[in-house]
Amino acid sequence: MQFADRLNNVETSAIRELFKLLGKPGIISFAGGFPDSALFDVEGIREASNQALTDEPGAALQYGATEGYQPLREQLAAFMQAKGAKEVAPEQLIVTTGSQQALDLLGKTMISPGDKVIVEGPTFLATIQCFRLYGAQLISAPIDADGVQTDALEQLIVEHQPKMVYLIPTFGNPSGATLSLERRKRVLELAVKYQVLVVEDDPYGDLYFGVAPPPSLLALSGEVPGSRDLLAHCGSLSKVLSPGLRVGWMIAPPELLAKATMCKQFSDAHTSTFAQATAAQYLKAARMPATLAKVRQVYAERATAMAAALHRQLGDAIKFTAPQGGLFIWARLTGANGQISDGAAFAKRAIDQGVAFVPGAPFFANAPDLSTLRLSFATADLGKIEQGVKRLGAALAAG
Repeated sequence: MQFADRLNNVETSAIRELFKLLGKPGIISFAGGFPDSALFDVEGIREASNQALTDEPGAALQYGATEGYQPLREQLAAFMQAKGAKEVAPEQLIVTTGSQQALDLLGKTMISPGDKVIVEGPTFLATIQCFRLYGAQLISAPIDADGVQTDALEQLIVEHQPKMVYLIPTFGNPSGATLSLERRKRVLELAVKYQVLVVEDDPYGDLYFGVAPPPSLLALSGEVPGSRDLLAHCGSLSKVLSPGLRVGWMIAPPELLAKATMCKQFSDAHTSTFAQATAAQYLKAARMPATLAKVRQVYAERATAMAAALHRQLGDAIKFTAPQGGLFIWARLTGANGQISDGAAFAKRAIDQGVAFVPGAPFFANAPDLSTLRLSFATADLGKIEQGVKRLGAALAAG
């Protein structure tokens, strides 16, 4: 078969390929980027779905508006308002099939072959693949523990005049980094100064440990005149409620939202109305605060345990910044004392020892740092974290 030329720009996800190796009995996985299913509020979701079928069975089971089920749009607007985005109204957002579809819609509506898009280095692997599918030329902006380096970002904007800038400002995947308040305001100022669209992807912002992160770019946009017209915000219930519901949303300027809605009509007509009605009832029942409190506590304990175990078992062979939220520890092999410094080679050794993680190189659009790796603490309990990191220590010693 002669496939579309656009497929030449992408390859199979390195993470999906890694999952093929995880069938080995007894393996402990730190590879996945998903939440722990044991923490799902099954009873709350069951009650919400039953209520949806009781209150509006026809609407929950019938075709619906492409923009989304109106009661859910109202609940999501209130959800965003409670997080500081006071000006969000239901008509300013569309419901998407996970936030991944929002990224795909941005690719469809904004990217022509050859267009330049700035992303963080590293960034979400699926975003790299999605934007390349539409022909984007991706440019990496450097990051540190405080997120994207805004001076470097400005230089790249001036040099490349990109179509848009894509950021995960809060507990980034894979970096775990959180953009500082000062830099958040600077990003919005750069959007206005250079009239470039900024995409804020925020699936992890509610998963903070202890102190809440700075307000989202969306919430701060009122402080930088003109920035709201150059900002698209993508949100999701996948990491905080259930990935299986496939409920995400996009808040964007009216013209962009209209184009995205048109493209969504072509792909799936609308996100599952039953899933939307269930999510709407769940949010209406006000169970989310208790759910978030529980998952924050569990993930914080696991993050702390993994960080401590890594220090004990790997010592100066690894460096990382302890995460303040999200699902990941982003680490770098130092090569100290002649130890292994290649993430992919270390991943193969780790599999042999019965533990898996994701090498960091695929998360870079350009100039990958081969010494990096991503470890997820979300789905392993404290015992498995301890045992799994011991296995990493054994993999380190195996060389």
